[in-house]
Amino acid sequence: MNSGFKKSFSNKSAWCRKRTNMERHLIILLIVILLIALALFIALCVTAHKLSEEESHEICTTPGCIHAASTVLKYMDESVDPCDNFYRFACGNYIKNTNIPEDKTTMLSFVTISDTIREQLKMIIEDPLPAESNKPYKLMKKLYNMCMNTTAIEIDSLPYVLNFLKDIGGWPLLEGNKWNENKFDWKQLMYKLRKHAAGASYFVSVYISIDDKNSTRRIIQVDEASLGLSREFLVKGFEEKLVKAYYDYMVDIAVLFGADRNASLKELKETVELEIRIANLTLPKEERRNATVFYNPMQVEDLIADYPFIPWEEYINNVLLIPNITINKHEHIIVTVPDFLPKIEEVLRDTPKRVLANYIFRRVALSTVSYLTDEFRNRQLKYYKVLTGQSEREARWKECTRTAAGSLWLASGASYVKKYFNKSAKDHAEELVADIRAEFVKILQKTEWMDKVTKQNALEKASSMKAYIGYPDELLDEEKIEKFYADLEVTSDKYIEAMKSVSRFFSDYYNKKLREPVNKTEWTRHAYPTVVNAFYSSTQNSIEFPAGILQGVFFDDDRPRYMNYGGIGYVIGHEITHGFDDEGRQFDKDGNLNDWWEEDTKTAFIKKAQCIIDQYGNYTVPEVNLNLNGINTQGENIADNGGVKEAYLAYRAWVARNSPEPHLPGLKYTPNQMFWVSAAQTWCVKQRKEVMKLSVTTGYHSPSEYRIIGPFGNSGYFAKDFDCPLGTKMNPVDKCSIW
Repeated sequence: MNSGFKKSFSNKSAWCRKRTNMERHLIILLIVILLIALALFIALCVTAHKLSEEESHEICTTPGCIHAASTVLKYMDESVDPCDNFYRFACGNYIKNTNIPEDKTTMLSFVTISDTIREQLKMIIEDPLPAESNKPYKLMKKLYNMCMNTTAIEIDSLPYVLNFLKDIGGWPLLEGNKWNENKFDWKQLMYKLRKHAAGASYFVSVYISIDDKNSTRRIIQVDEASLGLSREFLVKGFEEKLVKAYYDYMVDIAVLFGADRNASLKELKETVELEIRIANLTLPKEERRNATVFYNPMQVEDLIADYPFIPWEEYINNVLLIPNITINKHEHIIVTVPDFLPKIEEVLRDTPKRVLANYIFRRVALSTVSYLTDEFRNRQLKYYKVLTGQSEREARWKECTRTAAGSLWLASGASYVKKYFNKSAKDHAEELVADIRAEFVKILQKTEWMDKVTKQNALEKASSMKAYIGYPDELLDEEKIEKFYADLEVTSDKYIEAMKSVSRFFSDYYNKKLREPVNKTEWTRHAYPTVVNAFYSSTQNSIEFPAGILQGVFFDDDRPRYMNYGGIGYVIGHEITHGFDDEGRQFDKDGNLNDWWEEDTKTAFIKKAQCIIDQYGNYTVPEVNLNLNGINTQGENIADNGGVKEAYLAYRAWVARNSPEPHLPGLKYTPNQMFWVSAAQTWCVKQRKEVMKLSVTTGYHSPSEYRIIGPFGNSGYFAKDFDCPLGTKMNPVDKCSIW
């Protein structure tokens, strides 16, 4: 019995052990199943949250959405991997299918919208004037009609310019042996030119500007000479293709004025050699980015004592010619580059008077060509073809509309706003500005490389930044417009003389403000509604978005917000960030040149900016086989990188406050992805190689392609939205970031 019991007990124990193991495995299996279920539940929750936060499966079918989708599809090339080159992905078909008209050098959104506005202005100007129309509108129509009267221009313009050149002393090249160098004084010639509203900055520039260190007042500045061709080309001498084209152009123009060709070849070559010498005295753009270096306060008497080769008191009074204001030796001025003055003195002393005179008269003569006969203008176009690739002149009405509407911009702007501008766009743009500014403030607050004092100063500057959107209300006040143009009189029936009157009016208008305190909110300073652009002013600490840019690919009320935050939002963020780029950061919240950065933070900023400089400086533009200038473009590149980030974060914040937006019809991309597509497509461009060379060599902006692949490639948000693997071109391992 005992043994039976033992056997039975043993069997039962084995069974219990087996059962216990089975239960244990079952429990483990249940736990695993529960864990898997939990993981799936969490994943579903995350996905649901992501979908609710980022996406809606609804399709937007409004006319605005249908139009936006059509434009997007028309521009993009989906055969390109967005992680390889997002610019080509977003703009590839635009580049392939866009033809540049012969009268243009570039096609992009800014140009397309500008063309539309110019057509609208043409209709405004050509419409019959109501009987009660005031003076500015009549003047605008008068200038337009004079410009369009090419028959009169063919008859009157050349004799007028020839008489003008003789009256101010005579161009030696035209006068030949009759020219008397004993009567020539370059300073007296400058005085005469100013009286005729012509340029007077051929050897030294004198102008009135806002005082960088006290932006509530204006001050006289003395600066380097202006040049007729960019310094970057002139310093290369006659080996540079554009310098040779410049020389050939001036020779042919001189011959059209009546000069002997052989004499022109010899004497004008001397003037180019002079201009090359002057160009070599001036600083390259890379060395003109530190405003503090160029703020050298003096009094006129200091100039007289240190650089007596110019009678400064007399000179400044005569080249500014300010109504009812006399400058004395105690006047405070700013000299931007004091070292330039003894160098230009040496040039003026060593150069024969005939060469100096030929140089000045040649510059003056070239400045009149646009107002002369077809023969002159056709030769100008030949020069422009070498310079920019443009092979045809634009239609006469386009030129005349630009001239008339630009001269009477308050009157043309008021008419445009009343007839064509969608006023609701102004309200929506204000909302965008507020959202994007708020995100920039958040970025500042989270920035770890800034000390507390500098960060607080930056926050105050961002909060103080004034925004001007659309147009000022005063623009619709006819009495104010009439008052502004009260002193503008156009009595001549000759187009070139009429334009001289306009030029003189504006020179006098702005110069006589020298003693007036600066009113930063003055309405006329922010009344450019037909301009398709945006601006940041360091001395005003303000951003500006004229009515002209609040349309097209940049903005449309009737489309999802992701398109607008990507379009005009990118532009808004760009302008805000300009207040904190390498130049803008030098000015404080009140618009004054003031070093408000602690040294360690300044050092950190410079190190981060150097990353941007190096990154863009290593981009090669294959069309012209040139590298970008990372130093000259750093301000714009910093603004691009910060701007698109701020706009993106502002859009995500808008979605969090509101609800996910519907997709565009016919497109498989998420709202987040469409933000990036919209931002990229504002910069789709087709450009001639010649103007690309000009842009890369002399410009402050990177070419459009690099305004996309640079900032987007530096963005982790972009890489996440398009799932770009680390190490791809649009998600490089090494990224640059400041804001």
